[in-house]
Formats: sequence, structure tokens, C-alpha cells
Amino acid sequence: MSVLSELNKAHGRASHADIEWLNLLLADWQLVADLVFADLVLWLPTPDGGFVAAGHARPSSAATIFYRDISGEPIRKEWAAQVKQAFETGQTVDTKAQAGADGTTTRLSAVPVRRKLSTKSDEVTPEPIAVVTRHTNLTEVIMPNRLQLNYLGCGNDLLVMIAEGNFPDFSNPTGPRRGAPRANDGLLRLDEDGVVLFASPNGLSAFNRLGIVGELEGKSLAEASTPILKGKNVDESLPLVLTGRAPWRTDMESRTVALTVRAIPLKAAGKRVGAIVLCRDATELRKQERELITKDATIREIHHRVKNNLQTVASLLRIQSRRSQSAEAKESLEQAMRRVSAIALVHDTLSEGLNQDVNFDEVFDRILMLATEVASSLNTSIKTLIDGKFGQLRSEIATPLAVALTEIVTNAVEHGLADRSGVVAVNAERKQKQLLITVSDNGKGLTDGKVGAGLGTQIIRTLIEGELRGSIHWSSPSEGGARVAISVPL
Repeated sequence: MSVLSELNKAHGRASHADIEWLNLLLADWQLVADLVFADLVLWLPTPDGGFVAAGHARPSSAATIFYRDISGEPIRKEWAAQVKQAFETGQTVDTKAQAGADGTTTRLSAVPVRRKLSTKSDEVTPEPIAVVTRHTNLTEVIMPNRLQLNYLGCGNDLLVMIAEGNFPDFSNPTGPRRGAPRANDGLLRLDEDGVVLFASPNGLSAFNRLGIVGELEGKSLAEASTPILKGKNVDESLPLVLTGRAPWRTDMESRTVALTVRAIPLKAAGKRVGAIVLCRDATELRKQERELITKDATIREIHHRVKNNLQTVASLLRIQSRRSQSAEAKESLEQAMRRVSAIALVHDTLSEGLNQDVNFDEVFDRILMLATEVASSLNTSIKTLIDGKFGQLRSEIATPLAVALTEIVTNAVEHGLADRSGVVAVNAERKQKQLLITVSDNGKGLTDGKVGAGLGTQIIRTLIEGELRGSIHWSSPSEGGARVAISVPL
């Protein structure tokens, strides 16, 4: 549950749809704070007619007013009237500059927040669902330059869109994604035809590094980019991004430079009037991603080869077992073969994906196949029942657990169900910090109610209690059979 949801549950009255919309806003409003050079605070209405702070964004482009995050605090008396007015009237409320007790001079604006009713309609909620306050620090304000004026213009447009329910957009890529461009990385402002009205120095430099020569202002961004992208495979959404027609994000690549580009269409009264295009040089990020893909492929190949080698070892043990004349040696070799096969199963699963976590339910299904083979060799049959899910486990947990469960299940077949048909039931209960596993059978149970002291039992104890730092307990239920209860910390 998000912090916003928790605050609303404790203090607010917003609907589930309102919370979803406000979470989208919070994911993207750092951009707005940077553009307007001000702190932003989101206020949720409370049942008693007050408001509670549900989010706080500090600008990276200016000095903050609040050195402590005020999320979760009730609204202060000096802001309550303006916020209430904005919420009840649906209009933005601006106040005059005020001197604070700490000597700072600030100005407050209260902006109502509306949301779209659906992805397929431009209709918005008739009444505001929340209020955003903009706290501008005027103490250090100097004569704004051209870049600051354009930033303020873009930020003010976004605040108007928030009040009209046009920002954020349901299809907007949110800020936290890896490599997302920010205002200070590079910003261009386009008109409704995709012509560049303003390019920040960082934005112009990024496109120059990509290969576009000269100035961008006064030119169509899409047309200026065409020679650079000619003959290259580009995302089909790129033209829509470069003309500012879609709120999407994509990449542009030349021979040596990769540029992440994101467009935010600007609307007024529901009509598109231009766009903000954010850009970021992502060359190093893309290089790192390619290196990670190469490393992932190498790791998967290593797991694949380890699996093949372990299967070869298991095959050699099986061959040696078949040629052995001693029943005791044959049994020992078969047990060793199954242990090696269990380890191979984990490596086989790791070789199939980029993630180094193992879907242990798949591994355990194959462990049960090993148990079925054991039953066949003993001329008996077993039925396996599985209840619950193991889920994803880290490889360092999955490998010892696979070997231990192989021992437990095969012991149930070999000893508990020897010379008879029966059932092996497995229950897995996944908790937040613990995995509970119970393996039971309806066989003859423990001899004299005690656990054997053989090699298999020693291996199980070593793996569960030593390597996994868990616990294990054997018992013989009154209804018969044997039960093994395992607890493994996650």
C-alpha cells in the first residue's frame, strides 16, 4: 500500500480512483516543482472539513522552504483558508507575499486538482479531488533570465492542466523509471506544429551531440532530426514524440550517442497548444545496459554448462550403479546420482532466465519426478499431492533446499512406502519472512518414533539447519505415516 493510500485510509475521504490519479501525479510532479522553482504540497480533504498533507516535492532548481517533509501533517492555520477556497470553488487562489518568522518571504498559490473520468474521454470530475499548494521562496529571487522565464511558463501551464484534469496523462511514463529525463537535463518547448520555440542550453547541446548542427529554435524538431535517423531502425512512436503529439518516451540513437526523449503535450481548455520535450544523454546508461545483457547471457551460459556437467556426473553414477554387484554400493551410488540431479535442476532453471531467482515450484515438480522414478525402481506406485506455493527463491536458498527436499521425498518413498503404494503430500506456506514446508506420507512411519542417523538424515540436517539456518522436525502422527516440518527464514 502506498503512503498516499495509508494517509487517505487514516485521514482522508478520497475514492480508489482518486488515489490512483493522485499517485500518477506524485510520480511526475518533481518535474513541476523544478519548473516553477517552488515547493509543492498535495492536500487531501478530511471528513472533518480540514486537509492533510499527502505529498511533498522540493525543487532541485531552487532553495526549499521546508527542511522537513510535512507529509502526514494537518494543514497549517495560515494556509487553510486559501486551500479551502480553491477546493470549494475549483479556482486557483493566489496570495500576496508574506514574511515568515524565520525571515524568509514566500508566496502561496493553491491549485485545485481534478482527474479524468476515463482513458477514453476528456470528461473530468466536476469538483476538485485535492489541492496542490505552491510555496515560492522570494528571498533569493533575482531578475529571471530567459531560461527561467521559459521554465516558469512550462510549469505554470502544467499547473493549469492539473486544475483542468489534463495532467498527468494515463499513458505518461512516470519519472522514477531508469534514465528518465529531468528538466535540468534538457528542455525544449514546441508549438502546436512541432516547431521549437525555446531550447535550453543543455537540451541544445544534447541534440548537437546527437548530430544536429546549429540552432534548433525556429525549426521543426522532427525535420531537424530526420537526417540523423535516416536508415536507422527507430521506434514507431518517435515522430509523435518529436512533434509533441503523444505523452510518450522513446530513444534516439546516432552512431555514438543515445538520447532519451520524452514529450508532454500542453493543453489549454482541452486543446493542444504545444508541448514540452525533455531529453537526456543516455549513452552511458545504454552502454551499461548492453554490458548487463552480455553478462546475463554469460551467466546463463555458465549455469547451462554447469547443469550439463552435473547431468554427465549423474549419468556416470547411474552407469556405475548398474554395474555394481553390491546392493549397498548400488544404493549409495543411486542416492548420490539423485543429489547431483537435484542440484542440476536448479542450474537448469537459472539458465533459462535473466533473473537469478528461481521459480522453486517448477524445480519441485521435477524433484517429484525423481521420486516417481524411485518408486518405479521399487515396483510400487505413489501419488503426490501439493498444496500451496514456494514462489521465487534466491539461488543460494534454492540449491540446498532442492537437495534437502529430494532426500526427504525419496526417503518417504524408499522407507516409509517401501513395498506398498501410498501418498506423499507436500504443503508449502510462503510468509513474508519465512517459508514453512510440510512433507507427510501414509507409510509405516518412523521406526520406534525415532529418526534414523544415516547419511541422508545428516545431509538434510546440515543443509536445513546449517546452510539455510532453518529448523526441521520429524514426527509420526497418530493417524500413521511420517511427517517432516521445515521452517526456512527468507
